[in-house]
Amino acid sequence: MAYDKELADRIRELIEPEPGLVEKKMFGGLAFLIGGNMAVAASGRGGLLVRVAPQDSTALLARAYVATMVMGGREMTNWLHVDGAAVTDDAALDEWIDRGVSYARSLPPKKNK
Repeated sequence: MAYDKELADRIRELIEPEPGLVEKKMFGGLAFLIGGNMAVAASGRGGLLVRVAPQDSTALLARAYVATMVMGGREMTNWLHVDGAAVTDDAALDEWIDRGVSYARSLPPKKNK
């Protein structure tokens, strides 16, 4: 399944203008990185991928339509898959984007290789 281009466009509209923002195809989807760290992505499996602060992960997993991201059969700690049904309006999507961007900003920038 290809990523949802409409969702990617909505992310793009809500995330800009973010300093250090780069779009990159990753995980079969389109990721939005800040300082080289993924903040959020339109998932290749549908919905949204969001990287969140470790202290927020458990509470966020209790929400409807939210699950731990699984890649290659392995659960990815603090990476959440948010079903598209949870981000049908821009306010909900913006909340998830803000979480991902805030966490990405808190990490040291990755050096270009």
